[in-house]
Amino acid sequence: MEDKGKELLFLEPVCTHNIWGGKKLREEFGYAVEGDDLGECWGISAHPEGDGMIRKGSYQGKTLSQMWAEHPELFGNLPYDRYPLLTKIIDAQDDLSIQVHPDDAYAQKNENGSLGKTECWYIMDCKEDATLVVGHNAKTKDELDDMVAQGRWQELIREVPIRKGDFIQIDPGTVHAIKADTLILETQQNSAITYRLYDYGRLQNGKPRQLHIDKSLDVITVPAKSAEDSVKSISSLPENQLNQIYTCEKYTVFKLDVDGTATFRQGYPFLAASVLEGEGRVNGDEVRKGDHFILPCGYGEVEAQGNMSLILSTVEK
Repeated sequence: MEDKGKELLFLEPVCTHNIWGGKKLREEFGYAVEGDDLGECWGISAHPEGDGMIRKGSYQGKTLSQMWAEHPELFGNLPYDRYPLLTKIIDAQDDLSIQVHPDDAYAQKNENGSLGKTECWYIMDCKEDATLVVGHNAKTKDELDDMVAQGRWQELIREVPIRKGDFIQIDPGTVHAIKADTLILETQQNSAITYRLYDYGRLQNGKPRQLHIDKSLDVITVPAKSAEDSVKSISSLPENQLNQIYTCEKYTVFKLDVDGTATFRQGYPFLAASVLEGEGRVNGDEVRKGDHFILPCGYGEVEAQGNMSLILSTVEK
């Protein structure tokens, strides 16, 4: 009998339409979704608003949330009440609204038991001289409240320069926004709770989009983490090895650049993998740019061949 723990779990992504989206997710990544407003590909997701389906193999047709419930052994029998992460590719053709996320305790209390949202971004591509919004310039809570009340957005919002290959950690309470012409891989908690602080006065269907000023002010961290501590470059990591780029209590993130052959051991509860560029094989299975899959618990030795770049993530046991 085939060992199902040695099977990669390939997921069918769920794409979303967004006011700031574009065509790249269809044209560059091959996701078969119509429309010129594709903003997000939820590549590995077990969220009620986007529950990815296994697209081939022994579990074909099952959703990731079903897999989590019915086959906990494939995820290391973790003590979480749901698959803990959500992996997205985000294509911003226009500026996203300026947002902040709550932590678990605030979301649990105020958002019907939802998880909070800790997330991180890997910059897959951006224009020259690109920036992101990360943090703010208020020194005290009173100053923050005043700046928001008076609409002093230019003074409040802090933009930081970014380049392809940068990594940004976004803790709950961090004011943040992706700017136009930026393509990112986001690893986050399994949550869709976002508080919109400012939306540049844009209209959707003739009306401004809803803002969440009070909740934003409740959760924004003051003062913000320094700009220097917010962005780090990981563009020159060693090839053909699993490089850990960040770890916190919610996730651990790795980068793997394959040029030829890379081997490593999958000793984690699971490894969620997204192919950002190129193509190749993983233990004989063909993979290419835009594929998302999970290496389950107990998978053991992994051999990746080809020319490709991947981001992978897992959680603590």
